[in-house]
Amino acid sequence: MSQLSEFLSNNQNKNVEELKELLRIPSISSLSEHKEDVQKAASWILNKLKQIGMEHVEIIQTKGHPIIYADLIHQENAPTVLVYGHYDVQPVDPVNLWETPPFEPTIRDEKIFARGATDDKGQMFLHIKAVETLLELNGKLPVNIKFCIEGEEEIGSPNLPHFLTKSKEKLSCDVVVISDSDMWDKGIPAITYSLRGLCSLEVSLKTANSDLHSGMYGGGVQNANHLLVQLLSTLHDSNGKVNVEHFYDEVMVLTEFEKEQIKALGFDEEKLKKSLGLTDLVGGEKNHPYSERISSRPTLEINGLWGGFQGEGTKTVIPNEAHAKITCRLVNNQDPKKIQELVKKHLDEHAPKGCTVKVSVGDVGNPFLTPIDSPMIQKAAEAYKKVYEKSPVYKREGGSIPIVSDFSQILNVPVVLMGFGLPDENLHAPNEHFHLENFDKGILTICAFLELI
Repeated sequence: MSQLSEFLSNNQNKNVEELKELLRIPSISSLSEHKEDVQKAASWILNKLKQIGMEHVEIIQTKGHPIIYADLIHQENAPTVLVYGHYDVQPVDPVNLWETPPFEPTIRDEKIFARGATDDKGQMFLHIKAVETLLELNGKLPVNIKFCIEGEEEIGSPNLPHFLTKSKEKLSCDVVVISDSDMWDKGIPAITYSLRGLCSLEVSLKTANSDLHSGMYGGGVQNANHLLVQLLSTLHDSNGKVNVEHFYDEVMVLTEFEKEQIKALGFDEEKLKKSLGLTDLVGGEKNHPYSERISSRPTLEINGLWGGFQGEGTKTVIPNEAHAKITCRLVNNQDPKKIQELVKKHLDEHAPKGCTVKVSVGDVGNPFLTPIDSPMIQKAAEAYKKVYEKSPVYKREGGSIPIVSDFSQILNVPVVLMGFGLPDENLHAPNEHFHLENFDKGILTICAFLELI
């Protein structure tokens, strides 16, 4: 490890300058005007993979943005690792809040600031540099390696599941490793072993055939806004529990070990309340601790609500239409499509008299859970401890990365989430950055993991 550390120290400026090249490319997948930039980023990565000695390097065009594949299969009796990452980034708005331009990488306070620095160009690049480092020092890798790097993660990876399904043989491996998550805190590594799934719905409620004058009809006809609020209020009970029948049927109870792990994280509710400007944390199920509610319990949230007049001033109408958007975060074993149908059934059955209700279903994403005691997770923990001199904490993530579940289910292999970002690095927000301390330590940890397995 000392030889590796010395090598990386001597090459840090070179490695960071290369990362800057990639970060300068505005590969925003959601904006059509950046389509060529996304292609440019794919080409940059393609050339880098060729340069470090990867084989069978290719760009695979999809109906959207391209996927990059590469491999190096030379160790007959060694495991095969598939590295997944993404090179597309979020839009930069509001640009006026950036202290420095989002696509002009800038280093200050030992951090590199740019869109994509932590999500996910910086973290994905760690794996490329780890492979390059091991090859330059040893002339070979301790394992076989494959890369699958896409340009559509920030728009939901619409084409990747199809590629995984049709390319199962090409992508066959013993473990998938993903660095698109975060550590617990500075100097405290974390392994994310669970992600929540997701499903979305939209409900529209209609009464009369047009908006009505509130003076002429008020008190005599149904108000769509009132009825929708009444309908939505049936979705939760007074303790914050979701009131949809069979919603919790497949929810698994946390083990005592998992509960202890959550407690050991030492979550500071008072600090959170102060940072958010809140006087209390009362969302969700009141009979579960906050740290469990945001990570290991399912939710149903009203994300948008509109109807009637919303312009400046007053317009005295009785709205004839009202609308709401709903999403559910789901935990292991819950089927997103089944939950959609249960929520839809509830809304249909609880529709107030005097209106029609239409519920449409939207996106879905499966939850993900891997056992903490799985061999690959434990090897990752060992690698973190070797570099950070501290055992990682195990955490459930409240957010969703649907493609993680796709890798697990389609390829039928364990997935290890080895994150090197920090929670305060402003991913998806202005002034996104990546701590350079974790740039070198991340490369060292990945090298240690590859050697350990």
